[in-house]
Amino acid sequence: MNLKEAIEKAKADSKKRNFVQSMDLSINFKNLDFNKQENRISAEVVLPKGRGKACKVCVICEDEMATNARAAADKVILGTELEEMAKDKKKIKALANGYDAFVAQANLMPLVGRFLGQALGPRGKMPKPVPPSADLKPIVERLRSTIIIKVKGKNLPVLHAPFGTEEMATDDLVANATAVLNAIKGKVPSPQNIGAVYVKTTMGPVVQVTEGF
Repeated sequence: MNLKEAIEKAKADSKKRNFVQSMDLSINFKNLDFNKQENRISAEVVLPKGRGKACKVCVICEDEMATNARAAADKVILGTELEEMAKDKKKIKALANGYDAFVAQANLMPLVGRFLGQALGPRGKMPKPVPPSADLKPIVERLRSTIIIKVKGKNLPVLHAPFGTEEMATDDLVANATAVLNAIKGKVPSPQNIGAVYVKTTMGPVVQVTEGF
């Protein structure tokens, strides 16, 4: 079945849960040696129809950028607060888990790496650096629709990527999934390296896409 049919079936076959499930893509690769660094896939993908759920963004900046940041983001942390925050490991962990994306004033990145790097790095949430004069509103809005796709050691040779939620219209999910697949195609030597594509809800059965990808 094609991508649209697979998404429709995955939604139909999934039992109702007491939370809104994500829609996930699983892509199997073939004839690709992931032991070679050049074959490791990592990319930011802007989902054209959004993520289907709220995405919380935190900005780390200096005082002069704070007003701009508060108007655009969900949370603002001043550079002068970083060292004190780093003393509370539980607070740092809660911050890393509580926000989907981070932005930091470029000159503060060394401090961010020093005080927050151990929490944000492993979660793939190191901040996007921006200059002090940046207009944060479009940057934050773009991040709200952006996912990071990356192959990880324990999952090789499979890549997993969320592309929306079960509540989204099927055509919107098709557009998002297509954006993810196109990004992946641009990262592999040949489309033939994509062996199989599957879609599922968070806790639902897997449905294979057999054509059109």
